Amino acid sequence: MPDTMVNQTSAVPRARTQEGGPATSLVTDKGTTSIDDVVVAKIAGLAAREVSGVHAMGGGAARALGNVRGMVGGERSVAQGVSVEVGERQAAVDMDLVAEYGTAIPDLAAAVRRNVIAAVERMCGLEVTEVNIRVDDVHLPGQDRDRDRDRDRGDGRREAIEQPEPRVQ
Repeated sequence: MPDTMVNQTSAVPRARTQEGGPATSLVTDKGTTSIDDVVVAKIAGLAAREVSGVHAMGGGAARALGNVRGMVGGERSVAQGVSVEVGERQAAVDMDLVAEYGTAIPDLAAAVRRNVIAAVERMCGLEVTEVNIRVDDVHLPGQDRDRDRDRDRGDGRREAIEQPEPRVQ
């Protein structure tokens, strides 16, 4: 069987034809399928989180709000740090993320971009025109431990929380 044959019975619609043409599965003579921005943002957010080296998503204020939401029992949004523009056949994605210390940021951005494009094009049938990535922080080793030990007093100063004496020495 030649390599150029394409399986036409695939259950997952392709984003583009093999020749690189635009997606046609969303606009047909029987009607149109529209995909909401929230759907594309969730897919992009999950795809970005799959990449090793991504610690968190969202800018500082969004992460703080997500942490508060998590403390009171709410779910953290998988679309946190992701904004999208969705048209009839194309989508553009902007995302903020926090990189793990030691990760090569250009390599991380390329991997996130590849994963997001593949996921959105495969699941939505939309052509992704661009994925803009803003790395706005680096997660340092031990940073979570320090955060658990300290408490924000609300006035910008930090206050140490009383730690119980260790029971085993």
